[in-house]
Amino acid sequence: MQTVSLRDAVAMIPDGASVMVGGFMAVGTPQCLMDELVRQDKRELTVIGNDNATPGIGIGKLVSAGAVKKTITSHIGLNPETQKKMLEGAMEVELVPQGTLIERIRAAGCGLGGFLTPTGVGTVVEEGKRKMELGGREYLLEMPLRADFALVEAFLCDYLGNLTYALTARNFNPVIVLAAQTVIVHAEHIVPVGVIAPDHVHTPATLVDYVVAHA
Repeated sequence: MQTVSLRDAVAMIPDGASVMVGGFMAVGTPQCLMDELVRQDKRELTVIGNDNATPGIGIGKLVSAGAVKKTITSHIGLNPETQKKMLEGAMEVELVPQGTLIERIRAAGCGLGGFLTPTGVGTVVEEGKRKMELGGREYLLEMPLRADFALVEAFLCDYLGNLTYALTARNFNPVIVLAAQTVIVHAEHIVPVGVIAPDHVHTPATLVDYVVAHA
């Protein structure tokens, strides 16, 4: 794990990169990294996350700034800007059932080639996907989902890079660190080794590449 400035952390993310962003309606989303992506005027990003939050909040900041080429997400219902851009053809939106989305990410992190799910059978979700029948029931083959970067918000990070998340921030953050080539973390509190008890480590330091230093 290396400690880097906010500016240098975001500078590593090129235009056109695929980026997984933690959080559930922006709870557990690293807001400072969203702000810096906008400040550095990143473009053509593929943003993967549970939702698009709302305009001006979380991933919604990237949508408002025109930084997003494509979003892969389970919910856009509270972000009218995403809806408008999708209808205008200005941004591609791939809607994925929530459980399927997180399992695709987990599958990538665990090295699986895919998984079978009945979710989406008989709906538009099945378009373009392989369908299989097992035990008299139909399933869709869903493929793993990976990204170039994972942007993570932790509650605690020790000097080695071990992480603890608070409350609903645990929904996506611990999983996306498994499925990205490079993991960048912003933590509310950076603490000495030993402050986080071993049983309270949600993400081990071996999975963390960079931690953003506090200003």
